[in-house]
Amino acid sequence: MGYYNYYSGFAPYVSVEEHKAKAKKYIEEQRKKGVVLNPVELEGRTIAKSWWGKAWCENLELYADYASRLERGRKYVRANCVLDLQIEVGEVTALVQGSGKKPYNVRIRIDELTEEQYESIVEKCASKIQNIDDLVKGNFPDDLKALFTQKGAGLFPSMAKIHFNCSCPDYADMCKHVAAGLYGIGSRFDKDPLLFFKLRGVDTDRLIGNAIKDRIQSMIENASKPSDRIMDDGDVAAVFGMEI
Repeated sequence: MGYYNYYSGFAPYVSVEEHKAKAKKYIEEQRKKGVVLNPVELEGRTIAKSWWGKAWCENLELYADYASRLERGRKYVRANCVLDLQIEVGEVTALVQGSGKKPYNVRIRIDELTEEQYESIVEKCASKIQNIDDLVKGNFPDDLKALFTQKGAGLFPSMAKIHFNCSCPDYADMCKHVAAGLYGIGSRFDKDPLLFFKLRGVDTDRLIGNAIKDRIQSMIENASKPSDRIMDDGDVAAVFGMEI
């Protein structure tokens, strides 16, 4: 039994297990040649578990125009077909095993943030992120989460800001190999959420540094103000029955 491919006619059906076997074989062949790949390997069917990984995948699924392709991409990434995935500033490259013998090359580019957007993010993050650990774990207020995830305006890019191509013969706007690569990015954020900021070209030291500077400045400004929690000499004498 086969499925119809309008580029080449009928092609043989390839099961998930066959995809996995092909992927494993290719990685092993490359290893023997001294080529080190960085595959996306899932444990079970869950693509992403961390706040950053799940938020990335949920952002993809806001754009219903690509629903059918994204569904096929999920199947591919769950079959461990993303043999290699590299994340750089504004760009992701991936190697995705398809139905053929050789994997396809996928390239995903994301538009840079404007300076205005960048400054706005840094300003809104100030005083809301306590430390790098909170940032990595997604432990920050809901309004800051909205800054990251707001459809079309957040730090997570809209589909209009994502550009991609694949070496496969499928000339659809988004092929299943690209979709698999996009989901692979979300899975990779589970291992290292800071890769999200690398991809978007955001300096985390700047985000955290500004937040710390704002808290220090606030402490300095309030240092000379009397606190209700500090007892004056008369109160101390009354409590302990002694003169100060």
